[in-house]
Amino acid sequence: MSGIVLFGTLALCLVLSVPIAMSLGVASVVTILTIPELTVSISAITQRIYGGLESVSIMAIAFFVLAGNLMTEGGISRRLVDFANSIIGGVRGGMAMALVLACAFFAALSGSAPATVLAIGYMLYEDMIRIGYPKERTAGLLVVSGGMGPIIPPSIIMVVYGTLTGASIASMFKSGMFIGIAIMVVLMIEVMYFAKKEQWPKATTKLTAKDFFASFLRAIPALMMPIIILGGIYSGLLTPTESSAVAVVWSLIAGIFIYREIKIKSLSRIFLESAKGAAMILFIIGTSTAFSWLFTFSGISKVMVATIVGWNLNKTLFCLVIAILLLIFGTFLEGIAIALLLVPVLWPIAQSMGIDPIHFGMIVCIANVVGTMTPPVAVNIFSAVKVSGLKIGDIAKGQMPFFIGYVAVFFVVVLFPIVSTFLV
Repeated sequence: MSGIVLFGTLALCLVLSVPIAMSLGVASVVTILTIPELTVSISAITQRIYGGLESVSIMAIAFFVLAGNLMTEGGISRRLVDFANSIIGGVRGGMAMALVLACAFFAALSGSAPATVLAIGYMLYEDMIRIGYPKERTAGLLVVSGGMGPIIPPSIIMVVYGTLTGASIASMFKSGMFIGIAIMVVLMIEVMYFAKKEQWPKATTKLTAKDFFASFLRAIPALMMPIIILGGIYSGLLTPTESSAVAVVWSLIAGIFIYREIKIKSLSRIFLESAKGAAMILFIIGTSTAFSWLFTFSGISKVMVATIVGWNLNKTLFCLVIAILLLIFGTFLEGIAIALLLVPVLWPIAQSMGIDPIHFGMIVCIANVVGTMTPPVAVNIFSAVKVSGLKIGDIAKGQMPFFIGYVAVFFVVVLFPIVSTFLV
């Protein structure tokens, strides 16, 4: 009965378009108030919300959100776009390939899929359409390329997963780097195919070595960001949280003193926008922690675990079932909320079966990113709508071949654990 009330209330709130953070909290409160067998005080909800946020690792989320906004405002992302275009912008479909590469560069800075779509889209989309690239295909490529944001480190979802399971965040970042590069290569191969098949534009002016060197020099402060973040973590000098704070400091230095595009008077606005963005994520984490605790306390998780264990699945089939389950949830729930709801329940089962925490973590993280591209809760598509002005259906149709390539890489990760673990 408690499970029906808990999930029924959550479903009702979502149907009524109540924000996910509020929906989780309301469902928890209603369940405690209506099920007398749950002999707990309503104050337990506030205690669990606070406890869910009482983690040093979670501080990295707020810092990475702020760093991403500072990088966008400070001109870092534009220098990365120019540098990417100088590398591969001169071939047929070169700007589309530059879009993919620029998204990979920006992913190594922001850790956010919709932020990557918006930042790169606003700088490249209009120029690409003006010289003849197909609108729907370009917007679709932007949606899927933005999906590298949470995979190539630093990654907010990986920080959340590491906090929940105790898995090494540095190891997650190493695995994400390799898989992110694999996704980038697959997307570029698809771009080359469609560029030839559909005769996408080719640059009329060739970029010289001088142009490349100039764009590289301008991009050095931007390229230093992933070196500082990842180098600090992998060398053991910095924790992920400390590296996120250093990223903020370097973003300020680059934006104010090197590129000189951030004005002192604009800092208050940037800080406020970043605080709002981080607060939204942290609120989801807090209320979903309370929801997950009630899910376990009420005994629902035991029934679910017993059911899955009763299927007698081997490791591969279990991972495949979990991947499909996460993809289904991703169509109507936000990625961090999914991780916070399901990982505490599913990870003990995976652990008992001897599944590597990094492999399981990459399944969780990539599945959640796929959810950003699948309506109705498709934040990457919504972001591309803002950039392009196209309808959701048109973008979804344009993204399909690239989406299939992305999902193909995902299932390779699911079926072959070595892909996730050989670097760690």
